[in-house]
Amino acid sequence: MNAATQKQSISQMMDTIGAAARQAAVALANADSTSRDGALLAAADAIRNRSNEIILANDKDMEAARERNLSAAMLDRLALDADRIEAMARGLTAISQLPDPVGNVLAEWERPNGLRIQRVSVPLGVIGIIYESRPNVTADAAALCLKSGNAVILRGGSESFNSSRVIHQCLVDGLESAGINPHAIQMIPTTDRQAVGYLLSSMNEYLDVVVPRGGKSLIKRVQEEARVPVIGHLEGICHVYLHASADVEMATEITLNAKMRRTGICGAAETLLVDAAAAQQLVPTVCGALIEAGCEVRGDDSVRSLVPAAVAATDEDWSTEYLDAIISVRVVDGLAAATAHIAQYGSGHTECIVASNQAAAEEFFTDVDSAILLHNASTQFADGGEFGMGAEIGIATGRIHARGPVGAEQLTSYKYVVRGSGQTRPS
Repeated sequence: MNAATQKQSISQMMDTIGAAARQAAVALANADSTSRDGALLAAADAIRNRSNEIILANDKDMEAARERNLSAAMLDRLALDADRIEAMARGLTAISQLPDPVGNVLAEWERPNGLRIQRVSVPLGVIGIIYESRPNVTADAAALCLKSGNAVILRGGSESFNSSRVIHQCLVDGLESAGINPHAIQMIPTTDRQAVGYLLSSMNEYLDVVVPRGGKSLIKRVQEEARVPVIGHLEGICHVYLHASADVEMATEITLNAKMRRTGICGAAETLLVDAAAAQQLVPTVCGALIEAGCEVRGDDSVRSLVPAAVAATDEDWSTEYLDAIISVRVVDGLAAATAHIAQYGSGHTECIVASNQAAAEEFFTDVDSAILLHNASTQFADGGEFGMGAEIGIATGRIHARGPVGAEQLTSYKYVVRGSGQTRPS
């Protein structure tokens, strides 16, 4: 197949998918919550019943990934086992049990002329979701779209192609079981990068919004090429700030968890800021625990004077999302210096303060403008499931529409319904 023929084939395939999604979205917006929830429960059963098939498909993906020498963090994102598959199924069940986000009256009021106005939640329409590595995103993303009455076009990464295809078929099984148009959840059946380009540049007739979930290069490409609105974040440069009032044991446990629980997720801490007033007590203990756990510490001069094993940090380290067992550490002169550092180098994702002083925590909450702020809790709680949303498509760091974990409620918009009794507007 020559390049022109291949391009035409991709465009025809994508237009067919888009038209089917648009048609399915119209019907899905009018489907009742019982049908949508029933589809989710049936899909959860299908995932459990086809667990062995999913694992065999994932084995193929893992073998190919190792041959490509993907990083340990990428392999961890890609890997599925019985526990992770069961977690996917439980996630679908949890989403089915959430309140219906569609058709809710968000506000209502009456005007002096007698007009009664309501603001009512509605689906966004057709959502395109582009993601890398994690095959579980196939289930999470599709489930949240279905719960919120949206049709979805999924484009998983080539790394997880085999795993995602089987999971997608489980979701289709759920739709068909509930009598819902199976085109409500579609997966692009090719790893050809031209399909992504066409989705972003030429499907605004069918798509209402695009959500990217993956590495910096993917998200940057989506934000630059998309011809429809984008919900997403560019990177997760998350900070833990240890205030002078921080309890040493708590500070150590939180920092270890924030960095090392899973280093390859966007909520992993990448920079540790320590108040100079308590650096002598905090830095050796916390950094020592990180090093013992296998984490490389890159510190400023103050840190290196207290922790000889630390590597010298460069200016680049303060703005790096490692997604690995590496952390940059800086001693700062108080709360104002910490918030200034976050403002300069942060990505607006997630920040944590460890402090016994409640007033300091409240000041941190006021002064730091990121999507998620935590007091005395690990940054790894930056997750829709942990927020009680069942799952999430990603963490949005923008300021328009959705911010923070993007769950079913965040995948809705609203319309105004106005009821009158013959009113006309005066000339």
